[in-house]
Amino acid sequence: MREVYSAIAFERFASQKVMTIKVEKITEFRHSDLADLVQATEDAIREGIGFNWVVPPGKDVLETYWKGVLVVPQRVLLGGRLDGTLASSIQLVRPGASKETSSFAATLEAHFVAPWARGHGLAKALLLAAERQARAEGFSVLKLSVRDTQEPAIKLYEESGYILWGTLPTYEFVSTTMVPGRFYYKNLEPITTLV
Repeated sequence: MREVYSAIAFERFASQKVMTIKVEKITEFRHSDLADLVQATEDAIREGIGFNWVVPPGKDVLETYWKGVLVVPQRVLLGGRLDGTLASSIQLVRPGASKETSSFAATLEAHFVAPWARGHGLAKALLLAAERQARAEGFSVLKLSVRDTQEPAIKLYEESGYILWGTLPTYEFVSTTMVPGRFYYKNLEPITTLV
């Protein structure tokens, strides 16, 4: 009986392809990166992930959006790759120069994973990378907001130590429905170096 179980386990393991994930700071689009990110965004919008669109606005609009993210100095784009394909993102948004009294806090936006790339840990890896980037830049608080309908994202944020501080019943208007939203924050521990 044990040999049969071992053979079945080996067969299952052998048939599963090991997928590699990688998170990196994106400062320029190379090769098919822009097309991959536009496709991932379209897929996410169709799946109802949000991104402030209900229907994908078109490749040209999304290309312009993503190119614009790279030239805005307050934004840091982190991309997640699944087997080399750019399939997800998160943006760390720094406060502007006129935000002196809140310069300790940054905001997370556009955190999503394309539907076909879910289940491999990209969402959490992106969140951790954004937190590391924020700490490295000296931020002590991260803020984010999310639609009430994004249950997997809410679970991830709460399990990662984000604290719900408020809700808004009129957060976004999706199709014909007003969708509530949640607002979270997380206090970041400073990076310490060993001497």
